[in-house]
Formats: sequence, C-alpha cells, structure tokens
Amino acid sequence: MKKVLISDTLSTQGIEILKNTAGIEVDVMTNLTPDELKGVIKEYDGLVIRSATKVTKEIIAAADNLKVVGRAGIGLDNVDIPEASKRGIVVMNTPGGNTITTGEHAISLMLSLARDIPQATASMKNGKWEKSKFMGAEVYNKTLGIVGIGRVGSIVADRAQGLRMRVIAYDPFISPEAAEKLGITLASFDDLLKNADFISVHTPMTKETRGIINAAAFAKMKKGVFIINCARGGIISEKDLLDALNSGQVAGAALDVFEEEPTKNKELVGHANVICTPHLGASTDEAQINVAIAVAEQVADYLTKGEIRNAVNFPSVSGELLNIIQPYLELVEKLGQFQAQLVSGGIKEVLVEYSGEILNYNVAPLINSLMKGLLTPILKENVNYINAPVVAKERGIKVVESKSSEVQAYTSMISVTVKTQNETSYTAGALFGRQDPRIVRINKFTMDAIPEGHMLVVYNNDRPGVIGNIGTTMGKNKVNIARLHLSLNREQAETGQALVVLTTDTMVTADILKKLRELPHVISVTQVEM
Repeated sequence: MKKVLISDTLSTQGIEILKNTAGIEVDVMTNLTPDELKGVIKEYDGLVIRSATKVTKEIIAAADNLKVVGRAGIGLDNVDIPEASKRGIVVMNTPGGNTITTGEHAISLMLSLARDIPQATASMKNGKWEKSKFMGAEVYNKTLGIVGIGRVGSIVADRAQGLRMRVIAYDPFISPEAAEKLGITLASFDDLLKNADFISVHTPMTKETRGIINAAAFAKMKKGVFIINCARGGIISEKDLLDALNSGQVAGAALDVFEEEPTKNKELVGHANVICTPHLGASTDEAQINVAIAVAEQVADYLTKGEIRNAVNFPSVSGELLNIIQPYLELVEKLGQFQAQLVSGGIKEVLVEYSGEILNYNVAPLINSLMKGLLTPILKENVNYINAPVVAKERGIKVVESKSSEVQAYTSMISVTVKTQNETSYTAGALFGRQDPRIVRINKFTMDAIPEGHMLVVYNNDRPGVIGNIGTTMGKNKVNIARLHLSLNREQAETGQALVVLTTDTMVTADILKKLRELPHVISVTQVEM
C-alpha cells in the first residue's frame, strides 16, 4: 500500500481520485509547520502540494520513502528540485491546467490597466464622479511585447490578436517557424523593449530571467509603456519599476506576482498607477479543479503503474510508451552495468548511438537507464533512474547521444562507447524476439551473449588448447560453465586475438581468476556481475 500526503488545500475532485485508486492510502493534513511536515514525511511515498508547502532540502532528507512530489500548478519555486533529483524523487507539475486562466488574467489586467478600471471603481465607491481624471488608452493597433512565448504567452498572444493588437515576442527557445504559426513576430530583447506599447512577462524564473526587467531595460522602453507581470515575482526588479513609475517612464503596471509573497512593498502596491492582485493568475474554480485532477492522476499513475507525466526532472513516459520501450530500458541498463565493470579508470565521456526501429519512439528515458546501469557498479550506493544523470554530471561525465540512419543487422541496436583516462571501450546491444536483451558486440568482436549472472570476459590469443585449458581449470575448481560465447577478431588475423565470454553458475573466486590469468595465451580476464 502506497501512502500519499496532501499538505495544501486541494479541490475535492483530486482528493477523491487518489482515494479511489486501488493500492493508495491518502491523508490530508494542511497548514503543517516545517517541523511538523518533517516529522511525518518519512511515512509517505507521495506528496501533493500547491504553493504553501515548502519542500526544502531538510524535508527531503527526512523523506525516507518519498518517491514523487506533485504540484497542483506550474510553479515549483517551493521545491528543491536538485535535491529531490539526487534522492531519486520525481517532481511533477501540471503545466496545462491553469494556462488559460493565467492568460486570461494577464489580458484582464492589461485592459484594466489601460482604462484605469480599478482606480475608477475605487473613486466611485468613495462617492466621487471623476470622469475627466481617468482618461484611458486604447489597445487597438498597439504593440504588445511578450517576454516568453510558452503556453501562457501563446494564449495571451492569441487573445491580444483578437483585440487587433500587433504582437511581438522575445523567446530564445522558440523557432521562427513556430512563431510564424502563432502569427507572432520574433524580436530581440532590446527591439521588444524599444517598440512595445505594452509588455507582458510570461517567462519562468531562472537565473537568466531573474531581474531581466531592470533599470537598464526600463531606460530602453518607450516613455509611457505599460507593464504586466503574471509570471513570477523577481523577473521585474520592484525597486527599478517603482523608480520608472515615479519618473513617468512607465505609465502603469499591473502585477499579480511579487518578489516576496505576501508582499510587504506597500510603496509599490500603493502607487497610483499600479493595479495588483494577490497571485490570482490560476485562481478560478475551473483551473483549481483542472490542476487538482491532473496532479492526482499523475501521482496515482506513477505510484501504481510507473507512468511519468509532466515531470521536471525525468522524461515523460506514458503507459503505452513504457510498455514498448521497457525491454530497451533493461537493455541499456545492462549495457551500462557491463561497461562499468569492463573498463578501468575514471569515466570521462559516454557516447550513445541509437539505430533502427527504436528511433520511432522517444528515446529520452533510455539515457537515465543507461547511466543508472553505468554508475551502480562504480558507486556501490543508491543510484536510480532519476538521480543518475545528476550524479554523472557531478562526476564530470560528458554524455553525448546520437541517432544513426544506417541499417544494422538487427531491428534496433544501441551502442555505448565509454572513454576513461586509460582506455576506450565499445559495446553494442540488441533485442532478440523484441524482448530478450543481448550483447552483440564488444569492441571488435561480434557475438550473442546474454547479459546476466556471473560472467567472465576473457581476451586471449587464438591458439589451440586455450578454451580447453579454461574449461579444465574451471572443472578442477568445481565451477560449472553455464554458457560460452566465442568470437574471433578477423580484423587482426595476423595476431589471431579472440574473445571468450563465459557465464558460470557461481561467482569465480580471486584464486581461480589468478589461475585463469596465468594460463598460456590468456591476455586478460575480467569478472562481471550482472
């Protein structure tokens, strides 16, 4: 039975999905202090949150059994993702559940800002009729500059086009072709600042975007520009924004997010030309139900089926895809495990090449499986599919993936080249019968070896009696050979080097390994445990 803790307020529809999932037990405990959460988290396999719960390094350290954190919403500023990844915890969000709501909120703020609607409302509630005071601005035929043209930014662009606005966007991660389909003109950041009448921010908070709208940026903008931020507080420097408002460089700002929440910046919030809402971008009944249902289904599917969707630290793997690529996941993990025990010296680089039918599918999850297999024999500690790439990066291992259109002798083939400071080793694998993993090549030697059990990899000169001597030595020491694969390196015919891969019923002791290495014409013997 898997246990899930819901520590923030969640719509009942999401709670019911988890409660009605066989094999899952649900507890709802909101408003926990950090110490209280730290005291109970070790009991749970899953944690469902919104924005209130802070999943810190300390919380993660206490979460002995935690496998997944699900955020009902898109923002993950409250989760220590690197630490979760190191511990093998999948971190999921629900990026599609509140995009429409957030996009609509940005448009609402823009229109309210242009027409002074909140200020005029407040004036009337105070018994005044200040018609001449609130002279607004049209959005028709104006230029809207969007910083970040992702899901929400695209919705804002679409709605703005409906208002007959010209839309330009800055986003270094979108192609001109994709922007053209959206009817958007891409611009450099500086050109956007210079040409936009309204600027709406929809980029995630990263080290590159923190403070991107600052004093230097405001100085490049048109005098009288309007600023809207429904993304993340801190992307716009609040101090610099206040200065730009006071100088008149910025005519008005509409803010839904702040550097600190709840904000204590009373001077900014109280400015006559600022309208603001308390982080309401995703606050509609429809959005909260959508994200609650989405996160509940994602967490339930991961804990019960291993299906991963919308994870920020692991490639998404649907149930259908998982069924197809599961044998390949096993194959590449075994290739990694085999190579790690075959090479000597610290690993510097790993090159992976995919060819054949596997290219019809998303191969992104395979690298996680490969790195898990490669690192487990080396580190002798808990390495899993989530943290393996993180651990590899920490150890300075460069990973390069490539795809080959060259037709191989197998329906699909995956090759792994491992470079250390001492040597370079190549191993390739394929599936037999679409299910059974095989090692089909080791360096220059082709073969059909089953990667399981106690294995010996023996390089020897191709001379009469070598195989017999190996068999005799094993027999004298009561070691049974279960399988034997022999391959000759035809490319080195003059030296006649050969490779023997043995599988034995029991592990070969150090004493027997020494005897094998001392046999005539044996070059090297490496024991591999699969």
